Amino acid sequence: MYARKKIFIVDDHPVFRKGLAQLIDEEADLQVTGEAQSVAQAIELIQRGVPDLVIVDITLKDKSGIDLIEYLKEHFPKLPILVISMHDESLYAERVLRAGALGYITKHEMTGDVVMAVRQVIAGKRYISADMVDALLGKMMAGTKGDGISPIETLSNRELEVFQLIGQGFKRGEIAGLLHLSVKTIGTYRENIKRKMNLKTATELMKHALTWVQSQS
Repeated sequence: MYARKKIFIVDDHPVFRKGLAQLIDEEADLQVTGEAQSVAQAIELIQRGVPDLVIVDITLKDKSGIDLIEYLKEHFPKLPILVISMHDESLYAERVLRAGALGYITKHEMTGDVVMAVRQVIAGKRYISADMVDALLGKMMAGTKGDGISPIETLSNRELEVFQLIGQGFKRGEIAGLLHLSVKTIGTYRENIKRKMNLKTATELMKHALTWVQSQS
């Protein structure tokens, strides 16, 4: 009998981790062998025993999941990584692929496609939606015409998370709670976003973020 592929899940929601593990463990050739809720915990556990695939969320307790992807690709370059996140694919798929992940799937479409995505990524193939393929190809073609990057693309991964949450109507304290960061740190991210996007006031930031989030829906 062949060995089951070892899957490691990194997500800060215990209920989600449990549900995902149950879904994967139902497959005869797959098995969840480890879990973590933060980047630091994931690094510690993965170093003890490298799995066949890591599933990563973007929003974790200490850092962005993209930070973990970059670390893993540096230290375990052959380790396949699949991102499963609540964030819209159009906002983050390109960023996680650039960081080194092979696939991206949103949590709301996870149930039907996650096993297929896991198998495809373990096999070394990319997994993103057909819509995202079209979007990335369109962006690539636009880039050949000399178009400059948008201010949004100058934001770091964490700044983009904060910007998106501002546009969704969350207050500073609420964002701090969602991202497991201090209110002061969120304030610093807000100032960085304003500077990079040439926005002068908090009202301008809120209006710009709201408009941008609406344009993505």
